[in-house]
Amino acid sequence: MHSFTRRQAIGGLSTALLLSAVPAHAAPAPVPQKVISVWYGLILDLVRHTPTYTPPVVSRTLGYAGVAVHEATASGRDDLLTLAGQLNGLAAGPVREAGAHDEALVLHAALGAVVAKLFFNTGPTGQRALKAVTDKLGAAIEAPLAPEVARRSRAYGEALAAHVVNWAAGDGGAEIVNLGFPEDHALTPGPAHWVPTNRIALQQKPLLPHWGANRTFAMPEGKSCRLPPPPAYSEDPGSDFYTEAMEVYEVSKTLTEDQRAIAAFWSDDAMLSRTPPGHWMSIALDALDAEGADQARYADVLVRLGIVLADAFIGCWQGKYEYDLLRPVTYINRLIDPGWTPILATPPFPEYPSGHSTQSGAAAEVLTALFGADHAFTDETPTIEGMAPRRFASFWAAADEAGISRLYGGIHYRAAIERGLDQGRCIAAYTNALKTGRT
Repeated sequence: MHSFTRRQAIGGLSTALLLSAVPAHAAPAPVPQKVISVWYGLILDLVRHTPTYTPPVVSRTLGYAGVAVHEATASGRDDLLTLAGQLNGLAAGPVREAGAHDEALVLHAALGAVVAKLFFNTGPTGQRALKAVTDKLGAAIEAPLAPEVARRSRAYGEALAAHVVNWAAGDGGAEIVNLGFPEDHALTPGPAHWVPTNRIALQQKPLLPHWGANRTFAMPEGKSCRLPPPPAYSEDPGSDFYTEAMEVYEVSKTLTEDQRAIAAFWSDDAMLSRTPPGHWMSIALDALDAEGADQARYADVLVRLGIVLADAFIGCWQGKYEYDLLRPVTYINRLIDPGWTPILATPPFPEYPSGHSTQSGAAAEVLTALFGADHAFTDETPTIEGMAPRRFASFWAAADEAGISRLYGGIHYRAAIERGLDQGRCIAAYTNALKTGRT
């Protein structure tokens, strides 16, 4: 017997390619939630193999994938509400034609088309994996279906995907030029502002400086959860700013083994991992797997988490480029210790607020609303990279650890962490207010 599983898909693109060797009749047709799980596994794998997929771009894709799942699911049920009219710019989608539809095939067709479009630039291995999952999973779903049901289901899923993709095209984030590093961006003069933190030629300009102006999903605009300014820049040893920098420096000198493990666990580097938004999506998928969730539950969790992650990166990036604050390594090398280096590589964009904190606070607030304040879990997300799992008493316990991991890593001041978590709470309120059901 053979079953399609998310773990199989995320175990590596080569594993996804093995699907092509499995006869379609070797197992019962996958149920809708299994189809969702397989496609999300492939998304999280493709993230590591697509060069433009920095964390903001990942969050955007997870937002649109979630909308596709929800709208496909809601269109076949009387107890669920469309998000058209609730999300910015999302008009009513196509209507199902009369007759029976297979929900698994609707989802497969919709997700297949959306993922193929959003990962159009993935490499040859990724393209082969996309084709393998599209063809083999599709054949397994269609095998027991009447031809007319299969045709109708595929047609609706593809029409819905086209609707979502057309909506996505106008959000400001569809085209990534030069891997997201603009060639003509002018750096802000003055000692308080960001300067490059490495010698990589591509990264002498900051990543995606206009991302904060993108169309949001649920919150009104990128500055809807605008933060207060960071502590005023100062080189005075008695100032708040100097004190925050000294904290980063002193903590780096006394890190425990557990603190080092925390920094590594949440590092989530682009091209080496599923990235921060993919990390939180993995946590949610594991929670859904553990509870044996049905299709409607998958749709509700994935659309809300995808939306809040996407909005969190827009809101965070709006703040980063409004304040354009220099990184700890720049300040510490200039004023405290010219030979100091953090244990994590400093990302190539401004410091305030912390992206890990904003998106982790947003994710934790949404997942707490969905699963409860005392939902304990074991996070196995980075174990593919050989790290030990970590156990958390709640989603907020994980978010707090994700935030402080950036201080341990030497790449954020405390204000960016604490206020980023607050910003995430604010952004999540808009997502939590969405109406997905009629009760």
